[in-house]
Amino acid sequence: MAGRVPPPAQPPPEDLPRVTLWRLRGNPLRRRSDLLLGWFGLGLLAAVLAAAPVVALLAGDTARRHYARTAQHQAETRRPTTAVLLRDVPRHPEPGSAEAALTRYPARVLVDGPDGRTRTVRTEVEPGLRAGSTVHVWADRDGRITGAPTTTEEIRSRCMGWAICAALATAGAGAAAYGTAARAVRRHNLAAWETAWTRTAPRWTLSS
Repeated sequence: MAGRVPPPAQPPPEDLPRVTLWRLRGNPLRRRSDLLLGWFGLGLLAAVLAAAPVVALLAGDTARRHYARTAQHQAETRRPTTAVLLRDVPRHPEPGSAEAALTRYPARVLVDGPDGRTRTVRTEVEPGLRAGSTVHVWADRDGRITGAPTTTEEIRSRCMGWAICAALATAGAGAAAYGTAARAVRRHNLAAWETAWTRTAPRWTLSS
């Protein structure tokens, strides 16, 4: 009939078959390997969800014990002391700014060693200090300038970082395992299709 709108060539989106968990849904094209891969993926997902918190907890606890021992050793072998600047330190281009508060310049200072002798060492100090100013530094048993012992907040932050990395590594291992299995299933299916076509192609040629 003239003016009649032809029906759509494809069904509307709401009538399209669902693809969610298609490997577990019955369909004529599904192979046994597809079903096995689907169940393997579900089992692997459950394993990752169960293992990731445990791995993260173990990694965080191991890191905590390691950094706690390190911090204790640092506290036993480092001491706070004072040093005297030998030269003026340059001023920051923006005095009083937040950037200036975080900026440190290398400078030479005089510091008393554990043996009572004064030595010249290099350290980083705030900008704008004058020669002769006293700065607070940390030194080890040999009198070398070092950083302050690791704080509790730093330990907590590092432990959280290791825990997150461990959880992500567990998820990555699960994804890699599934990807490897999926590639193996794909190669298996392609080989099976090729074998089936090798048997079918002669009959197809003769019938045509």
